[in-house]
Amino acid sequence: MNFPDALFPQVWALGAFVPLAFVYLWCLRTAPWRRLADAGQLNVWLGTIVLLVLVWSMKAGVKPGLNLHLLGATMFTLMFGRELAIIGLSLVLAGVTLNNELLGRAGWEAFALNALVLAVLPSLMADAIRRAVERWLPVNFFVYVFVSAFFGAGLTVMATGVLASCLLWGSGVYPATMLGEDYLPYYFLLGFAEAWLNGALITLMVVYSPHWVGSFDDRRYLLHK
Repeated sequence: MNFPDALFPQVWALGAFVPLAFVYLWCLRTAPWRRLADAGQLNVWLGTIVLLVLVWSMKAGVKPGLNLHLLGATMFTLMFGRELAIIGLSLVLAGVTLNNELLGRAGWEAFALNALVLAVLPSLMADAIRRAVERWLPVNFFVYVFVSAFFGAGLTVMATGVLASCLLWGSGVYPATMLGEDYLPYYFLLGFAEAWLNGALITLMVVYSPHWVGSFDDRRYLLHK
């Protein structure tokens, strides 16, 4: 994750800006902007962005493009929905990229590829898992926490690792054997850590500040239970 400049061929890095532009147009048109008109909700949204900038800055890796860090995408999506999560995670990525540029480590060429892998896919997948849970599983507080928040976060991180590995292999950056043996397995460990942290934070929020979590309706999950 967090691909540096010059890692991918230019046609890959620059071509990724085209689908990303369409995603941003869709987000700008459909995002629930009225929610951010509330000062309290806006502060929570901005605070989440600042928190994730710090989290994304703490990463481990041994080769360019082969670093690992927690995402927080499922938490952001459950709190504000997929569109605001995509925009928010893109701002997180912009903050991390700007910091790396100031330190002379990377620039903006790979921003679109990073945004598609780290913001768009995780947000869409987290939302798809939430929708599937609401449609197919019982309406229950523990189902929401353990499946949507806990397992959803773990699966989202693992899917992100698979997509990142496929891009690195498909573009010829690293061989499939190396990715499969030395990189992808660590996403299972990262997925467990993400699941545990995401589940814990969502549980605390729905208990003490349920209005922060837009996908949680206390009347649906707690009333008459």
